[in-house]
Amino acid sequence: MDPVIIVGAGPVGLTLALALARQEVPCVVLDEGPGKDEPRLARTVVLHEDTAALVERLTGLPVAETGVRWSGWRSMRRRQIMREVDFDAPGPEAGAAPGPAPLHIAQHVLTGALRAALADEPLVKIAVDSRLDGLEQEPSGVTAHTRGPRGTWWRGSHLVGCDGPRSTVRKLQDIRFPGRTAVERHAVAALRTELPWSGRALLHRTPPWRMSGPSAGEVTARPLPEGVWRLDWLLPPGKDLVTPELLVARVRETLTGWGDGATPSYELLDTGVHTVHHRLARRWRAGRVFLAGDAAHLLGALGTQGLDEGLRDADNLAWKLALAWHHGPHEALLDSYQAERRAVVAARLRAADQVLPLLRGGKGLRTYVPGTARGHDALLTDGHLGQGPLGAPGGYTDSPLAPRHIEAEVPVDTPPGSPVADVLVTAEDGTFVRLRDRLGRGVLLVVLIAPGTGVWERRHWMSAGLMPRLAAAVTALPHPAELLVAESYPGAGAHTVLLVRPDGHLVTALGGVRPADLYAAAEATLGGPREAEETASAPASASAASGS
Repeated sequence: MDPVIIVGAGPVGLTLALALARQEVPCVVLDEGPGKDEPRLARTVVLHEDTAALVERLTGLPVAETGVRWSGWRSMRRRQIMREVDFDAPGPEAGAAPGPAPLHIAQHVLTGALRAALADEPLVKIAVDSRLDGLEQEPSGVTAHTRGPRGTWWRGSHLVGCDGPRSTVRKLQDIRFPGRTAVERHAVAALRTELPWSGRALLHRTPPWRMSGPSAGEVTARPLPEGVWRLDWLLPPGKDLVTPELLVARVRETLTGWGDGATPSYELLDTGVHTVHHRLARRWRAGRVFLAGDAAHLLGALGTQGLDEGLRDADNLAWKLALAWHHGPHEALLDSYQAERRAVVAARLRAADQVLPLLRGGKGLRTYVPGTARGHDALLTDGHLGQGPLGAPGGYTDSPLAPRHIEAEVPVDTPPGSPVADVLVTAEDGTFVRLRDRLGRGVLLVVLIAPGTGVWERRHWMSAGLMPRLAAAVTALPHPAELLVAESYPGAGAHTVLLVRPDGHLVTALGGVRPADLYAAAEATLGGPREAEETASAPASASAASGS
Protein backbone atom coordinates (compact mmCIF):
# COMPACT_ATOMS: atom_id res chain seq x y z
CA MET A 1 0.00 0.00 0.00
CA ASP A 2 1.17 3.56 -0.71
CA PRO A 3 2.69 5.64 2.11
CA VAL A 4 0.96 8.52 3.86
CA ILE A 5 2.12 11.86 2.45
CA ILE A 6 2.77 14.58 5.03
CA VAL A 7 3.16 18.10 3.69
CA GLY A 8 5.26 20.25 6.02
CA ALA A 9 8.27 19.45 8.21
CA GLY A 10 7.51 21.57 11.25
CA PRO A 11 6.95 20.08 14.71
CA VAL A 12 3.43 18.83 13.86
CA GLY A 13 4.37 17.16 10.56
CA LEU A 14 7.48 15.51 12.04
CA THR A 15 5.54 14.34 15.10
CA LEU A 16 2.85 12.82 12.89
CA ALA A 17 5.49 11.02 10.81
CA LEU A 18 7.06 9.53 13.93
CA ALA A 19 3.68 8.56 15.39
CA LEU A 20 2.71 6.75 12.17
CA ALA A 21 6.09 5.03 11.86
CA ARG A 22 5.76 3.72 15.43
CA GLN A 23 2.56 2.03 14.20
CA GLU A 24 4.34 0.59 11.15
CA VAL A 25 2.88 3.01 8.60
CA PRO A 26 5.34 4.34 5.98
CA CYS A 27 5.37 8.09 5.31
CA VAL A 28 6.84 10.63 2.93
CA VAL A 29 7.40 14.10 4.42
CA LEU A 30 7.50 16.89 1.82
CA ASP A 31 9.79 19.57 3.25
CA GLU A 32 9.97 22.76 1.23
CA GLY A 33 13.11 23.78 3.12
CA PRO A 34 16.69 22.48 3.13
CA GLY A 35 16.14 19.96 5.94
CA LYS A 36 17.26 21.98 8.94
CA ASP A 37 15.90 24.95 10.85
CA GLU A 38 17.55 28.30 11.48
CA PRO A 39 18.40 28.70 15.18
CA ARG A 40 16.08 31.38 16.60
CA LEU A 41 16.00 31.83 20.38
CA ALA A 42 13.18 34.36 20.03
CA ARG A 43 11.02 31.60 18.54
CA THR A 44 10.16 29.18 21.32
CA VAL A 45 7.32 26.92 22.40
CA VAL A 46 5.86 25.89 25.74
CA LEU A 47 4.79 22.25 26.02
CA HIS A 48 2.48 21.10 28.78
CA GLU A 49 2.33 17.70 30.48
CA ASP A 50 0.65 15.64 27.76
CA THR A 51 2.43 17.12 24.74
CA ALA A 52 5.88 17.01 26.39
CA ALA A 53 5.25 13.33 27.23
CA LEU A 54 4.18 12.68 23.61
CA VAL A 55 7.40 14.14 22.21
CA GLU A 56 9.57 12.27 24.71
CA ARG A 57 7.79 8.98 23.97
CA LEU A 58 8.23 9.37 20.20
CA THR A 59 11.82 10.58 20.18
CA GLY A 60 13.10 8.40 23.01
CA LEU A 61 15.04 11.45 24.15
CA PRO A 62 14.78 13.31 27.47
CA VAL A 63 13.40 16.42 25.79
CA ALA A 64 13.29 18.17 29.16
CA GLU A 65 17.10 18.27 29.08
CA THR A 66 17.03 20.40 25.92
CA GLY A 67 14.65 22.96 27.43
CA VAL A 68 13.74 24.28 30.86
CA ARG A 69 10.95 23.13 33.14
CA TRP A 70 9.93 26.16 35.16
CA SER A 71 10.59 25.88 38.88
CA GLY A 72 7.70 28.24 39.51
CA TRP A 73 5.31 30.85 38.18
CA ARG A 74 4.76 34.38 39.45
CA SER A 75 2.27 37.01 38.34
CA MET A 76 2.63 40.64 39.45
CA ARG A 77 0.64 43.83 39.10
CA ARG A 78 2.68 46.98 39.58
CA ARG A 79 4.85 46.00 42.58
CA GLN A 80 2.41 43.51 44.11
CA ILE A 81 2.75 39.73 43.75
CA MET A 82 -0.70 38.51 42.77
CA ARG A 83 -0.03 34.80 42.47
CA GLU A 84 2.86 32.47 43.16
CA VAL A 85 3.00 28.83 42.02
CA ASP A 86 5.78 26.47 43.11
CA PHE A 87 6.19 23.45 40.84
CA ASP A 88 8.54 21.78 43.32
CA ALA A 89 6.12 21.95 46.25
CA PRO A 90 4.09 18.88 47.36
CA GLY A 91 0.47 18.91 46.21
CA PRO A 92 -1.45 19.94 49.35
CA GLU A 93 0.78 22.89 50.24
CA ALA A 94 -0.32 26.45 49.57
CA GLY A 95 1.09 27.64 46.27
CA ALA A 96 1.68 24.11 45.02
CA ALA A 97 1.17 23.57 41.31
CA PRO A 98 -1.79 21.53 40.06
CA GLY A 99 0.47 19.53 37.72
CA PRO A 100 3.98 19.19 36.28
CA ALA A 101 5.84 22.30 35.20
CA PRO A 102 5.52 23.46 31.59
CA LEU A 103 8.53 22.79 29.37
CA HIS A 104 9.98 25.84 27.57
CA ILE A 105 12.11 24.94 24.54
CA ALA A 106 13.40 26.69 21.42
CA GLN A 107 11.43 25.53 18.38
CA HIS A 108 14.55 24.73 16.35
CA VAL A 109 15.76 22.49 19.18
CA LEU A 110 12.42 20.67 19.23
CA THR A 111 12.39 20.10 15.48
CA GLY A 112 16.04 19.04 15.66
CA ALA A 113 15.15 16.32 18.19
CA LEU A 114 12.29 15.12 15.98
CA ARG A 115 14.51 15.08 12.88
CA ALA A 116 17.20 13.13 14.75
CA ALA A 117 14.64 10.49 15.72
CA LEU A 118 13.37 10.27 12.13
CA ALA A 119 16.91 9.83 10.78
CA ASP A 120 16.91 6.31 12.27
CA GLU A 121 13.38 5.50 11.08
CA PRO A 122 13.40 3.37 7.89
CA LEU A 123 9.67 3.86 7.29
CA VAL A 124 9.96 7.64 6.85
CA LYS A 125 11.44 9.47 3.87
CA ILE A 126 11.97 13.25 4.10
CA ALA A 127 12.08 14.93 0.69
CA VAL A 128 13.79 18.33 1.10
CA ASP A 129 13.38 21.27 -1.27
CA SER A 130 9.98 19.86 -2.23
CA ARG A 131 7.24 22.48 -2.43
CA LEU A 132 3.71 21.23 -3.11
CA ASP A 133 1.96 22.79 -6.11
CA GLY A 134 -0.58 20.16 -7.17
CA LEU A 135 -2.88 17.62 -5.56
CA GLU A 136 -5.31 15.09 -7.01
CA GLN A 137 -7.64 12.62 -5.28
CA GLU A 138 -9.28 9.42 -6.43
CA PRO A 139 -11.05 6.60 -4.54
CA SER A 140 -7.86 4.56 -4.14
CA GLY A 141 -5.43 7.28 -3.07
CA VAL A 142 -3.91 10.72 -3.62
CA THR A 143 -1.25 12.10 -5.95
CA ALA A 144 0.82 15.16 -5.06
CA HIS A 145 3.20 17.14 -7.26
CA THR A 146 6.15 19.12 -5.97
CA ARG A 147 8.24 21.69 -7.78
CA GLY A 148 11.86 22.61 -7.28
CA PRO A 149 15.14 20.81 -7.98
CA ARG A 150 13.51 17.51 -7.02
CA GLY A 151 10.07 18.20 -8.42
CA THR A 152 8.14 15.02 -9.00
CA TRP A 153 4.83 13.22 -8.51
CA TRP A 154 4.20 11.42 -5.23
CA ARG A 155 1.61 8.70 -4.71
CA GLY A 156 0.04 8.17 -1.28
CA SER A 157 -2.82 6.46 0.51
CA HIS A 158 -3.72 9.68 2.34
CA LEU A 159 -2.27 13.18 2.59
CA VAL A 160 -2.04 15.41 5.67
CA GLY A 161 -1.41 19.14 5.35
CA CYS A 162 0.83 20.27 8.21
CA ASP A 163 2.09 23.19 6.15
CA GLY A 164 1.27 26.10 8.41
CA PRO A 165 -0.98 29.17 8.36
CA ARG A 166 -0.61 29.75 4.59
CA SER A 167 -1.29 26.07 3.88
CA THR A 168 -1.05 25.13 0.21
CA VAL A 169 -3.01 21.94 0.95
CA ARG A 170 -5.87 23.95 2.42
CA LYS A 171 -5.93 26.29 -0.59
CA LEU A 172 -5.79 23.45 -3.12
CA GLN A 173 -8.79 21.85 -1.40
CA ASP A 174 -10.62 25.21 -1.40
CA ILE A 175 -11.23 25.10 2.36
CA ARG A 176 -12.12 28.42 3.96
CA PHE A 177 -10.08 29.68 6.94
CA PRO A 178 -12.17 32.37 8.67
CA GLY A 179 -11.22 34.14 11.87
CA ARG A 180 -9.61 37.25 13.33
CA THR A 181 -6.30 38.83 12.39
CA ALA A 182 -3.75 40.20 14.88
CA VAL A 183 -5.71 39.67 18.10
CA GLU A 184 -2.40 40.20 19.94
CA ARG A 185 1.07 41.49 19.04
CA HIS A 186 4.22 41.07 21.10
CA ALA A 187 7.71 42.49 20.79
CA VAL A 188 10.11 39.63 21.62
CA ALA A 189 13.72 39.55 22.78
CA ALA A 190 15.94 36.62 23.75
CA LEU A 191 18.84 37.60 25.97
CA ARG A 192 21.37 36.09 28.35
CA THR A 193 21.24 37.71 31.77
CA GLU A 194 20.55 37.07 35.45
CA LEU A 195 17.11 37.86 36.84
CA PRO A 196 16.15 37.94 40.53
CA TRP A 197 13.94 34.81 40.21
CA SER A 198 16.10 32.13 38.63
CA GLY A 199 14.15 29.44 36.79
CA ARG A 200 10.73 30.97 37.43
CA ALA A 201 8.45 32.36 34.73
CA LEU A 202 6.94 35.79 35.33
CA LEU A 203 3.91 37.72 34.09
CA HIS A 204 4.17 41.40 35.05
CA ARG A 205 1.12 43.57 34.37
CA THR A 206 1.23 47.36 34.59
CA PRO A 207 4.88 47.53 35.69
CA PRO A 208 5.62 50.68 37.71
CA TRP A 209 8.21 52.13 35.32
CA ARG A 210 7.72 54.15 32.16
CA MET A 211 7.97 52.24 28.85
CA SER A 212 9.45 53.76 25.70
CA GLY A 213 7.10 53.86 22.72
CA PRO A 214 3.60 52.37 22.54
CA SER A 215 2.88 49.92 25.35
CA ALA A 216 -0.02 47.77 26.56
CA GLY A 217 1.52 47.42 30.01
CA GLU A 218 2.32 43.71 30.13
CA VAL A 219 5.63 41.84 29.97
CA THR A 220 6.37 38.12 30.29
CA ALA A 221 9.72 36.50 31.13
CA ARG A 222 10.31 32.79 30.52
CA PRO A 223 13.63 30.97 31.16
CA LEU A 224 15.56 28.91 28.61
CA PRO A 225 18.75 26.84 29.14
CA GLU A 226 22.17 28.41 29.76
CA GLY A 227 20.90 31.58 31.42
CA VAL A 228 18.83 32.70 28.43
CA TRP A 229 15.43 34.38 28.86
CA ARG A 230 12.66 35.12 26.40
CA LEU A 231 10.91 38.43 27.14
CA ASP A 232 7.60 39.39 25.49
CA TRP A 233 6.08 42.87 25.65
CA LEU A 234 2.39 43.11 24.75
CA LEU A 235 1.84 45.83 22.14
CA PRO A 236 -1.31 47.93 21.80
CA PRO A 237 -3.59 47.28 18.82
CA GLY A 238 -2.31 48.74 15.58
CA LYS A 239 0.70 48.41 13.34
CA ASP A 240 3.26 50.55 15.14
CA LEU A 241 6.77 49.76 13.95
CA VAL A 242 9.00 48.08 16.55
CA THR A 243 12.47 49.46 15.79
CA PRO A 244 15.73 47.94 17.13
CA GLU A 245 16.30 51.12 19.14
CA LEU A 246 12.87 50.84 20.75
CA LEU A 247 13.40 47.18 21.62
CA VAL A 248 16.81 47.85 23.21
CA ALA A 249 15.25 50.65 25.26
CA ARG A 250 12.49 48.24 26.41
CA VAL A 251 15.09 45.68 27.45
CA ARG A 252 17.06 48.20 29.52
CA GLU A 253 13.97 49.71 31.13
CA THR A 254 12.56 46.30 32.06
CA LEU A 255 15.81 44.90 33.44
CA THR A 256 16.38 48.12 35.41
CA GLY A 257 12.85 47.97 36.82
CA TRP A 258 13.26 44.37 37.92
CA GLY A 259 16.71 45.14 39.32
CA ASP A 260 15.42 47.96 41.59
CA GLY A 261 17.29 50.62 39.62
CA ALA A 262 20.42 48.68 38.73
CA THR A 263 20.70 47.37 35.18
CA PRO A 264 22.31 43.91 35.08
CA SER A 265 24.65 43.06 32.27
CA TYR A 266 22.98 41.26 29.39
CA GLU A 267 23.68 39.87 25.92
CA LEU A 268 20.95 40.41 23.34
CA LEU A 269 20.74 37.22 21.24
CA ASP A 270 17.62 37.51 19.07
CA THR A 271 14.58 39.71 18.53
CA GLY A 272 11.28 39.57 16.71
CA VAL A 273 7.60 40.49 16.66
CA HIS A 274 5.07 37.76 17.40
CA THR A 275 1.55 38.28 16.02
CA VAL A 276 -1.31 36.06 17.19
CA HIS A 277 -4.23 35.28 14.88
CA HIS A 278 -7.40 33.33 15.66
CA ARG A 279 -8.61 31.21 12.75
CA LEU A 280 -10.36 27.87 12.29
CA ALA A 281 -10.64 25.91 9.03
CA ARG A 282 -14.19 25.04 8.01
CA ARG A 283 -13.24 21.44 7.30
CA TRP A 284 -10.32 19.35 8.47
CA ARG A 285 -11.03 16.43 6.15
CA ALA A 286 -11.73 16.32 2.42
CA GLY A 287 -11.83 12.69 1.34
CA ARG A 288 -8.30 11.33 1.75
CA VAL A 289 -6.85 14.75 2.62
CA PHE A 290 -6.59 16.07 6.20
CA LEU A 291 -5.41 19.29 7.85
CA ALA A 292 -3.49 19.50 11.13
CA GLY A 293 -1.71 22.11 13.22
CA ASP A 294 -1.57 25.70 11.97
CA ALA A 295 -3.02 24.63 8.64
CA ALA A 296 -6.25 23.81 10.51
CA HIS A 297 -6.27 26.39 13.29
CA LEU A 298 -4.49 29.42 14.69
CA LEU A 299 -4.64 30.36 18.37
CA GLY A 300 -2.25 31.53 21.05
CA ALA A 301 -3.60 34.65 22.76
CA LEU A 302 -3.46 35.15 26.55
CA GLY A 303 -0.44 32.90 27.02
CA THR A 304 -1.92 29.81 25.37
CA GLN A 305 0.13 27.63 23.01
CA GLY A 306 -1.06 26.77 19.51
CA LEU A 307 1.58 24.03 19.13
CA ASP A 308 0.02 22.09 22.02
CA GLU A 309 -3.14 21.68 19.96
CA GLY A 310 -1.18 20.86 16.82
CA LEU A 311 0.62 18.00 18.58
CA ARG A 312 -2.72 16.75 19.90
CA ASP A 313 -4.01 16.80 16.31
CA ALA A 314 -1.14 14.52 15.31
CA ASP A 315 -1.72 12.17 18.24
CA ASN A 316 -5.43 11.92 17.48
CA LEU A 317 -5.04 11.38 13.75
CA ALA A 318 -2.10 8.96 13.81
CA TRP A 319 -3.84 5.93 15.32
CA LYS A 320 -6.91 6.39 13.14
CA LEU A 321 -4.88 6.64 9.93
CA ALA A 322 -2.79 3.66 11.02
CA LEU A 323 -5.88 1.54 11.60
CA ALA A 324 -7.32 2.49 8.20
CA TRP A 325 -3.94 1.90 6.50
CA HIS A 326 -3.55 -1.59 7.97
CA HIS A 327 -7.16 -2.79 7.99
CA GLY A 328 -8.95 -0.95 5.19
CA PRO A 329 -11.68 1.71 5.14
CA HIS A 330 -12.86 3.07 8.49
CA GLU A 331 -14.76 6.15 7.34
CA ALA A 332 -16.56 6.83 10.63
CA LEU A 333 -13.25 6.57 12.49
CA LEU A 334 -11.50 8.97 10.08
CA ASP A 335 -14.46 11.38 10.20
CA SER A 336 -14.14 11.47 13.99
CA TYR A 337 -10.78 13.28 13.68
CA GLN A 338 -12.51 16.46 12.55
CA ALA A 339 -15.47 15.99 14.88
CA GLU A 340 -13.23 15.61 17.95
CA ARG A 341 -10.34 17.94 17.29
CA ARG A 342 -12.21 20.79 15.64
CA ALA A 343 -14.73 20.88 18.52
CA VAL A 344 -11.93 21.11 21.11
CA VAL A 345 -10.07 23.90 19.29
CA ALA A 346 -13.33 25.77 18.60
CA ALA A 347 -14.10 25.70 22.34
CA ARG A 348 -10.62 27.07 23.11
CA LEU A 349 -11.07 29.87 20.58
CA ARG A 350 -14.53 30.73 21.93
CA ALA A 351 -13.18 30.90 25.48
CA ALA A 352 -10.34 33.21 24.40
CA ASP A 353 -12.59 35.40 22.25
CA GLN A 354 -15.01 35.86 25.16
CA VAL A 355 -12.23 36.85 27.54
CA LEU A 356 -10.12 39.00 25.21
CA PRO A 357 -12.40 42.09 25.23
CA LEU A 358 -12.61 41.92 29.00
CA LEU A 359 -8.86 41.61 29.54
CA ARG A 360 -7.64 43.80 26.71
CA GLY A 361 -10.53 46.26 26.42
CA GLY A 362 -10.48 49.71 27.90
CA LYS A 363 -12.44 48.89 31.06
CA GLY A 364 -11.27 45.30 31.36
CA LEU A 365 -13.11 43.12 33.83
CA ARG A 366 -13.84 46.00 36.17
CA THR A 367 -17.41 46.30 34.91
CA TYR A 368 -18.10 42.60 35.10
CA VAL A 369 -16.19 40.84 37.86
CA PRO A 370 -15.60 41.78 41.49
CA GLY A 371 -11.92 41.61 42.41
CA THR A 372 -10.81 42.64 38.94
CA ALA A 373 -7.03 42.32 39.33
CA ARG A 374 -7.17 38.79 40.74
CA GLY A 375 -9.73 37.81 38.12
CA HIS A 376 -7.31 38.98 35.43
CA ASP A 377 -4.47 36.99 36.92
CA ALA A 378 -6.52 33.82 37.30
CA LEU A 379 -7.48 33.90 33.63
CA LEU A 380 -3.99 34.68 32.39
CA THR A 381 -2.43 32.07 34.67
CA ASP A 382 -4.81 29.47 33.20
CA GLY A 383 -3.61 30.35 29.71
CA HIS A 384 0.10 30.27 30.54
CA LEU A 385 0.00 27.12 32.69
CA GLY A 386 -2.37 25.09 30.50
CA GLN A 387 -5.37 25.06 32.84
CA GLY A 388 -9.09 25.81 32.67
CA PRO A 389 -11.11 26.58 29.53
CA LEU A 390 -8.25 28.64 28.08
CA GLY A 391 -5.44 26.11 28.41
CA ALA A 392 -6.39 22.62 29.59
CA PRO A 393 -6.37 19.67 27.17
CA GLY A 394 -9.88 19.17 25.82
CA GLY A 395 -11.96 16.05 26.17
CA TYR A 396 -14.00 14.24 23.54
CA THR A 397 -17.18 13.90 25.59
CA ASP A 398 -19.44 14.35 22.56
CA SER A 399 -17.31 12.25 20.22
CA PRO A 400 -19.11 10.13 17.62
CA LEU A 401 -16.87 7.32 18.90
CA ALA A 402 -18.28 7.49 22.43
CA PRO A 403 -20.10 4.24 23.33
CA ARG A 404 -23.80 4.50 24.09
CA HIS A 405 -25.85 2.72 26.75
CA ILE A 406 -23.09 0.89 28.60
CA GLU A 407 -24.99 -0.60 31.54
CA ALA A 408 -21.95 -1.45 33.65
CA GLU A 409 -20.31 2.00 33.32
CA VAL A 410 -19.15 3.48 36.64
CA PRO A 411 -17.81 6.99 37.38
CA VAL A 412 -14.11 7.70 37.98
CA ASP A 413 -12.31 11.00 38.35
CA THR A 414 -11.56 11.04 34.60
CA PRO A 415 -14.72 11.73 32.56
CA PRO A 416 -15.14 9.57 29.44
CA GLY A 417 -13.36 11.22 26.53
CA SER A 418 -10.76 12.96 28.71
CA PRO A 419 -7.04 12.14 28.95
CA VAL A 420 -6.30 9.43 31.51
CA ALA A 421 -4.16 9.97 34.60
CA ASP A 422 -0.60 8.72 34.22
CA VAL A 423 -0.63 5.99 36.88
CA LEU A 424 1.90 3.21 37.41
CA VAL A 425 0.80 -0.07 35.79
CA THR A 426 2.09 -3.61 35.49
CA ALA A 427 2.64 -4.62 31.86
CA GLU A 428 2.12 -8.06 30.37
CA ASP A 429 5.79 -8.96 30.89
CA GLY A 430 5.56 -8.13 34.60
CA THR A 431 7.46 -4.83 34.42
CA PHE A 432 6.24 -1.65 36.10
CA VAL A 433 5.74 1.23 33.66
CA ARG A 434 3.81 4.49 33.41
CA LEU A 435 0.46 4.22 31.66
CA ARG A 436 1.50 6.91 29.16
CA ASP A 437 4.47 4.77 28.11
CA ARG A 438 2.04 2.22 26.64
CA LEU A 439 0.28 4.75 24.40
CA GLY A 440 0.82 5.45 20.72
CA ARG A 441 1.26 1.85 19.56
CA GLY A 442 -2.12 1.53 17.86
CA VAL A 443 -3.58 -0.87 20.42
CA LEU A 444 -6.37 -0.37 22.93
CA LEU A 445 -5.44 -0.53 26.61
CA VAL A 446 -7.53 -2.42 29.16
CA VAL A 447 -6.55 -1.53 32.74
CA LEU A 448 -7.78 -3.54 35.72
CA ILE A 449 -7.69 -1.76 39.08
CA ALA A 450 -6.54 -4.43 41.54
CA PRO A 451 -5.19 -3.20 44.89
CA GLY A 452 -2.43 -5.38 46.32
CA THR A 453 -1.24 -6.93 43.06
CA GLY A 454 1.95 -4.90 43.09
CA VAL A 455 3.44 -7.05 45.86
CA TRP A 456 2.84 -10.32 43.98
CA GLU A 457 4.67 -11.72 41.01
CA ARG A 458 2.59 -11.54 37.85
CA ARG A 459 2.50 -15.32 37.42
CA HIS A 460 0.60 -15.61 40.71
CA TRP A 461 -2.25 -13.21 40.02
CA MET A 462 -2.66 -13.67 36.25
CA SER A 463 -4.34 -17.03 36.85
CA ALA A 464 -6.29 -16.01 39.95
CA GLY A 465 -9.71 -14.48 40.55
CA LEU A 466 -11.28 -12.63 37.63
CA MET A 467 -8.07 -12.31 35.59
CA PRO A 468 -8.61 -15.37 33.34
CA ARG A 469 -12.10 -14.15 32.41
CA LEU A 470 -10.84 -10.63 31.73
CA ALA A 471 -7.89 -11.91 29.68
CA ALA A 472 -10.29 -13.95 27.55
CA ALA A 473 -12.51 -10.89 27.03
CA VAL A 474 -9.51 -8.80 25.97
CA THR A 475 -8.40 -11.47 23.50
CA ALA A 476 -11.89 -11.48 21.95
CA LEU A 477 -12.02 -7.70 21.33
CA PRO A 478 -12.42 -6.51 17.70
CA HIS A 479 -9.00 -4.82 17.80
CA PRO A 480 -5.68 -5.75 19.43
CA ALA A 481 -5.55 -4.69 23.08
CA GLU A 482 -3.05 -4.88 25.92
CA LEU A 483 -4.10 -5.91 29.41
CA LEU A 484 -2.52 -3.87 32.20
CA VAL A 485 -3.02 -3.88 35.97
CA ALA A 486 -2.87 -0.86 38.30
CA GLU A 487 -2.91 -0.79 42.10
CA SER A 488 -5.13 2.30 42.02
CA TYR A 489 -6.63 4.97 39.80
CA PRO A 490 -8.18 8.30 40.89
CA GLY A 491 -11.83 7.74 41.79
CA ALA A 492 -11.85 4.04 40.81
CA GLY A 493 -12.82 1.22 43.11
CA ALA A 494 -11.34 -2.28 43.21
CA HIS A 495 -12.03 -4.39 40.10
CA THR A 496 -12.88 -1.35 37.93
CA VAL A 497 -11.90 -1.99 34.31
CA LEU A 498 -10.77 0.98 32.21
CA LEU A 499 -10.79 0.98 28.40
CA VAL A 500 -8.29 3.51 26.99
CA ARG A 501 -7.81 4.64 23.39
CA PRO A 502 -4.36 4.50 21.73
CA ASP A 503 -4.08 8.29 22.20
CA GLY A 504 -4.71 8.08 25.95
CA HIS A 505 -8.34 9.20 26.19
CA LEU A 506 -10.68 7.21 28.41
CA VAL A 507 -13.42 5.32 26.57
CA THR A 508 -15.28 3.99 29.60
CA ALA A 509 -14.87 2.60 33.11
CA LEU A 510 -16.75 -0.62 33.89
CA GLY A 511 -17.72 -2.01 37.27
CA GLY A 512 -16.06 -5.41 37.02
CA VAL A 513 -15.45 -7.78 34.12
CA ARG A 514 -18.29 -7.32 31.63
CA PRO A 515 -17.19 -8.89 28.32
CA ALA A 516 -20.24 -7.77 26.33
CA ASP A 517 -19.97 -4.14 27.50
CA LEU A 518 -16.20 -4.15 26.94
CA TYR A 519 -16.66 -5.45 23.40
CA ALA A 520 -19.41 -2.91 22.62
CA ALA A 521 -17.25 -0.03 23.92
CA ALA A 522 -14.25 -1.19 21.89
CA GLU A 523 -16.37 -1.56 18.77
CA ALA A 524 -17.75 1.98 19.19
CA THR A 525 -14.20 3.32 19.62
CA LEU A 526 -13.30 1.92 16.20
CA GLY A 527 -16.24 3.68 14.56
CA GLY A 528 -18.90 0.99 14.92
CA PRO A 529 -19.42 -2.43 13.31
CA ARG A 530 -17.41 -2.92 10.13
CA GLU A 531 -20.41 -4.35 8.23
CA ALA A 532 -22.27 -1.05 8.50
CA GLU A 533 -19.03 0.82 7.86
CA GLU A 534 -18.29 -0.89 4.57
CA THR A 535 -21.85 -0.32 3.36
CA ALA A 536 -21.60 3.42 4.04
CA SER A 537 -17.96 4.04 3.09
CA ALA A 538 -18.43 4.94 -0.59
CA PRO A 539 -21.05 7.67 -0.15
CA ALA A 540 -19.32 8.96 2.98
CA SER A 541 -16.04 9.39 1.10
CA ALA A 542 -17.75 11.07 -1.83
CA SER A 543 -19.58 13.45 0.47
CA ALA A 544 -16.42 14.34 2.39
CA ALA A 545 -14.50 15.03 -0.80
CA SER A 546 -17.14 17.21 -2.46
CA GLY A 547 -18.12 19.67 0.28
CA SER A 548 -16.46 22.97 1.15
